[in-house]
Amino acid sequence: MTIQEIHSLFLQTSGIAIDTRKITQDSFFVAIKGDRFDANTFAAEALQKGAKYVLIDNEAYHIDHRTILVPDSLTALQELATYHRLYLKLPIIALTGSNGKTTTKELVNVVLAKKFQVKATVGNLNNHIGVPLTLLSFDQSTQIGIVEMGANHQKEIEFLCDIARPDYGFITNFGKAHLEGFGGVEGVIKGKSEMYAFLAKDNKTTFVNLDDTLQSEKTEHFNRITFSQTNPDATVFIESVAANPFVKVKALGTDITSHLIGLYNAANICMAITIGHYFKVPIEDIKTAIESYVPDNNRSQLMVKHTNEIILDAYNANPSSMRVALENFIQLDKPNKIVVIGDMYELGQESKSEHKSIVDFLSTNESMICYFVGKDFYANQLPKTNFSFYETFEDFAKALSALHWQNKTILIKGSRGMALERTLELI
Repeated sequence: MTIQEIHSLFLQTSGIAIDTRKITQDSFFVAIKGDRFDANTFAAEALQKGAKYVLIDNEAYHIDHRTILVPDSLTALQELATYHRLYLKLPIIALTGSNGKTTTKELVNVVLAKKFQVKATVGNLNNHIGVPLTLLSFDQSTQIGIVEMGANHQKEIEFLCDIARPDYGFITNFGKAHLEGFGGVEGVIKGKSEMYAFLAKDNKTTFVNLDDTLQSEKTEHFNRITFSQTNPDATVFIESVAANPFVKVKALGTDITSHLIGLYNAANICMAITIGHYFKVPIEDIKTAIESYVPDNNRSQLMVKHTNEIILDAYNANPSSMRVALENFIQLDKPNKIVVIGDMYELGQESKSEHKSIVDFLSTNESMICYFVGKDFYANQLPKTNFSFYETFEDFAKALSALHWQNKTILIKGSRGMALERTLELI
């Protein structure tokens, strides 16, 4: 069966599913093999739960006309997604970057939604499976699609761009993330820049932060739309930026006060303003959209618990995002500050030096109490009265249970695997 024929069957369904627990009536189930399971074994169950068709790649699980046999289900899913994207002919905006992808995606989404029917990547479904699922969630009512792309090795962004075929794109930044897979910072820059290469070959449009020197240089001869705090020739000139603690931006003659913490979020907000302006969303609507967006996914959340004010940024961490989060926290005009930070993952051979760099950076600050959690920070201890190191979260939890924090301002940040949001239960 050709992809065109499979697509015609897909159009008869209520949408895509790869998990039998999430099947809806008349959905299109794709059986994908995992490291620990073969989803072909769930073909019959998927049909029983209401799936209209099931895509399989193991003939042993063929049932009847409702099971569609292909050589490889994952490849078929990816090819189906590309075919569907071209079938719909809608503009696609793609984004990647080391930090800020999901926050920027959400901001762009709420801004464009003021004028268009928009669909965007849900959560962090941004890999070789998530991108196809996102594309297949778009339908005839979708006017603009937003596709987040994540990567931890070379050629991954190139592959995802080949699937999604974006018309527009941007890179939030180049940072110290997934160093192990990319092979260092230069590898990160090369890998993320695969999006630039894809956009450039067909003269597609790139959104660029001119204040990021490297990105500005890499896109100098591109078809680009720009923003800048320093260059008045940018498409959108940012008149002012401040954060204490919430980010405030003035652009296009309009003051915008967000619910996002930290100056590092300013570029994310400015990108959303720039994209909204390009698509002719009125600045009043851009302002309303950004000011109404409240993060709720462990990313730069400000919350109050008992007498303590907490900045929860525990969704993920790498050396770049950790450094800017700490710099922002240090400059906040708040009393009784406490830092709780956890290990940064996927740093490979750079792990020891990068964790040591963060410890050394904080060692110059005598006024904050700092708690370091995880084996990599534990291996880089410094004997300072305001520092405490714990090899595991459980060790930290035992110590914290006796502290009874009151009237503190607390930053919590660590890699996803550290799950430092558990700290909230102990405060």
